[in-house]
Amino acid sequence: MEPRIQYAKTPDGVSIAFWTLGEGQPLVQMSSLPLSHIQLEWQDPGWRRWYERLAEKRKLVRYDGRGTGLSDRHVADYSVEAHMLDLQAVVERLGVQRFVLVSPLTACPIAIAYAARHPEAVSHLLLWCPWARQEGRALGLWALRNEEWELYTEATAHATFGWSAAEEAHRWAAYLRECTTPEAARAIHNALLEFDVTAVLSQVRSPTLILQRPQGALLPGVEIARALASGIPDARLALLEGASLLPWMGDEESVWAAFDEFLGDSEPPPARAEPVAAGGLCTILFTDVEGSTALTERLGDAKGRAVLREHERITREALRAHGGAEVKAMGDGFMASFSSATRALECAIAMQRAFAAHDDEHPETPIRVRIGLNAGEPIAEEEDLFGTAVNMAARVAAKAEGGEILASDVVRQLVAGKGFLFSDRGDVILRGFEDPVRLYEVRWREEG
Repeated sequence: MEPRIQYAKTPDGVSIAFWTLGEGQPLVQMSSLPLSHIQLEWQDPGWRRWYERLAEKRKLVRYDGRGTGLSDRHVADYSVEAHMLDLQAVVERLGVQRFVLVSPLTACPIAIAYAARHPEAVSHLLLWCPWARQEGRALGLWALRNEEWELYTEATAHATFGWSAAEEAHRWAAYLRECTTPEAARAIHNALLEFDVTAVLSQVRSPTLILQRPQGALLPGVEIARALASGIPDARLALLEGASLLPWMGDEESVWAAFDEFLGDSEPPPARAEPVAAGGLCTILFTDVEGSTALTERLGDAKGRAVLREHERITREALRAHGGAEVKAMGDGFMASFSSATRALECAIAMQRAFAAHDDEHPETPIRVRIGLNAGEPIAEEEDLFGTAVNMAARVAAKAEGGEILASDVVRQLVAGKGFLFSDRGDVILRGFEDPVRLYEVRWREEG
């Protein structure tokens, strides 16, 4: 089934087309400018196989940059700053706060600049055959786009697929001509010549993987990849066999092996949220790491991120064990739903006990987590939950201290007689609610 096309609006008024596929932690794949068409790519077996595999364990987000595909094509600004607005508009439209960023070829300077500016947002940065400023082999070919658009697309396609693959290359050239207009391609190429992010390489704090195929006629040289790897802290360089611009051509499995090792995809995917039936009662759980900003400032970005990853691991393991469905991750917290209030409370208790065990083993990096629960009939929309029940659960979590579980009176009544121990915290005013709400602390520590 073809993914549904949606749109996001940038601050400078450009409509950006995107689709999503799969569940779990978000992964955003950019496009190699100016060649992008998210609808036609899905109709190509090679691209579709690539996207389906990316979405097996994550929520894949794919978008057309300005001037390409289904996004607005009549655009004046194609600078790095403008292209970063496209990416930001899409992730804000989806409510994504932290994601893996995958960038191929000409989009790599944009991804590098974005990761340098938003270290809190980019969990991992994957760069496919990248460069920081244009100084490679494609310049001569680009000159054709001024003279003869069709010849340019045919030459690009044949260089991608090999000169012996005439029929396949001809089809690819036709696709390239659908990606953009000659005028937009000319403007984007001219802007690419001005891209230079070498000055911000040292500012990238995200773990970075550089994947390079050194044999391609249009690919940046190995020396460029090595310079990038030495300029970006915590960057790894993987040299792969092959000459194709496209990762799913040639030795595709070596690409996936590098991806999986870098992203740690041996872990099972998070539980998939089941659709909430109309009028269906569910229990909403929120987690929030207390003092996450101060933790990062104290430990530094890399060590602070490692602590947050441990929070993510413990939370997801507990959700899987107790039948919870991850609705969304929010950098230093989670929102999850349960069809049973009993399982939701059991999950919350398991989480706090796991965090306490971590703290006993690692007292220098404690994970203090607030947990809040409420039950009601939320509104399900675009794989998310909304409404009063959700808002109250978030406000309940905000009232907790690190290491506490707070539950609304609705949750307490739903689990009456199930053996849970509660301590009455009295009536509390929650932000956004006029009437006070009765809250109860769930006692989870072993007695004795």
